[in-house]
Amino acid sequence: MAWGEVDSENPRTRRTHPSIAAKRTLPTNHYKQQRSTTHTHFLTPARLTLPRFSHSISSPMLPDIEKLLVIQDRDRKIRALKQELKLAPLERKDFEDKLADAIKKLDATKLKGKEIEVERKKLENEVQSKKDTIAKYQTQKFQTRKNEEFQALNNEIKRYEGEIQTIEDRELELMENADKMKEQVAETDKETQAVKGQVERQLANIASKIDAVGVQLKEIEAERAKLAVDVEEDLLDIYNRLFTSKNEAVVALEHGVCMGCHMTLTTQTTVRVKGNREIVHCEQCGRILYPGE
Repeated sequence: MAWGEVDSENPRTRRTHPSIAAKRTLPTNHYKQQRSTTHTHFLTPARLTLPRFSHSISSPMLPDIEKLLVIQDRDRKIRALKQELKLAPLERKDFEDKLADAIKKLDATKLKGKEIEVERKKLENEVQSKKDTIAKYQTQKFQTRKNEEFQALNNEIKRYEGEIQTIEDRELELMENADKMKEQVAETDKETQAVKGQVERQLANIASKIDAVGVQLKEIEAERAKLAVDVEEDLLDIYNRLFTSKNEAVVALEHGVCMGCHMTLTTQTTVRVKGNREIVHCEQCGRILYPGE
């Protein structure tokens, strides 16, 4: 039978811990002084409360601390929602820039195709001009009676024909490039339309999220306002300043360490916090403390 347990055969008998066995040698009158007026049995040493075996029961948290912790929870949510609203325009701009880049790429591809077409048309006009000149020289060649003029005109015709051949080769090359560019324009346009559809969906999602976050933010702010009414004004002002400047106003004290600044505090401060009788601030960062262990 373990010490402190009641004997099943004799309920009045307990096995005592060796460390307190010596207490059985106390004088008889000591036990008589402890005799209950309504019970006939004596107070045995097994019924004594020993500090080394007892467990302390933590005091309930201060009501003001509990209220501030609830408010702080709402303030955290409000801060997170406001951050989402702050980032939403930046996120939207990223998608808009993505679409703008795709459109810019498409426009550049189309412009290059137009430039090829303009150059090809220019060469085509140049060829036609040289052909007209050749036709004129042909007429002059058969009208002249001088052999030197005939030969000179004939040489000019050959030169123009050679230039026309060079131009037409270049024109053929441009036509091939134009066909390739048309395919590239079609592919780029297809990619741009895909990006446009994706961006439009993302922008719609962002708009919906902004609306939902806005509604949720108003609800939490209204709830927070109601909670703040029950907190003493000066204490609430202190809390607001701490939360604004330090992100967290009410933090736990664990093993003598402030969970806000992570500094070890004095024994006196630790005792005051665990006493749960007053609002105690961290002597290092000023945050409001509550027992967290």
